[in-house]
Amino acid sequence: MNLLAFDTSTDILCIAVQRGDALWQHRGPGGAQSSAQLLPAIRRLMDEAGLEFKQLDAIVFGRGPGSFTGLRTACAIAQGLAFGADVPVLPVDTLLAVAETARAEHGCTELVAVLDARMNEVYHAAYRWHDGAWQSAGEAGVCAPELLQVPAGWSVAGNAQAAYGERLAPEARHLVALPTSAALLRLAPALLAAQGSLPAAAALPLYIRDKVAQTTAERAAARLAATP
Repeated sequence: MNLLAFDTSTDILCIAVQRGDALWQHRGPGGAQSSAQLLPAIRRLMDEAGLEFKQLDAIVFGRGPGSFTGLRTACAIAQGLAFGADVPVLPVDTLLAVAETARAEHGCTELVAVLDARMNEVYHAAYRWHDGAWQSAGEAGVCAPELLQVPAGWSVAGNAQAAYGERLAPEARHLVALPTSAALLRLAPALLAAQGSLPAAAALPLYIRDKVAQTTAERAAARLAATP
């Protein structure tokens, strides 16, 4: 398959182009820089792969949850490229991509995937690897790190441990894992087989939390709660 995959939901920007069995990748700073760097990096990788956008089978992207700005950037670029080249899109949950990274890099098969949601909260979703595929073990959500529920013997994988330390599931095994473009590519064949690709208009974000920022009072309360 010929696929373009990218994720801008965290502080790391990940892009990959797959042409048959060959792979071209880019990794760099994300966050606010994603909007400026994403499209030039995509064009460079496509040139290196010798592909035109109309030759893609799908444009795969992390739809969220994650950075609000990053998700809007990813959706806008995915929509624009898909409309222009008349190719479909494949939105992938970023927490599922975290789970896939944890499996590939750490051999983890039962885990709660977490991403730092800022504002003293984490995004979370539980997954189990069974019969060669990921199965959801509950609804994705957002909560304070102290409230994260982890089944006995399961791991916690993601990027939130560095931010919250012992506040986040202190009894669980913690693994660092991000929603990489390589993970998106590994997930793509099964997702395409199960649900098919979607039209460009379906390149929409999954926020989970609709609130973007805290009020002054909420920020003060959060600082007070974090004070030993």
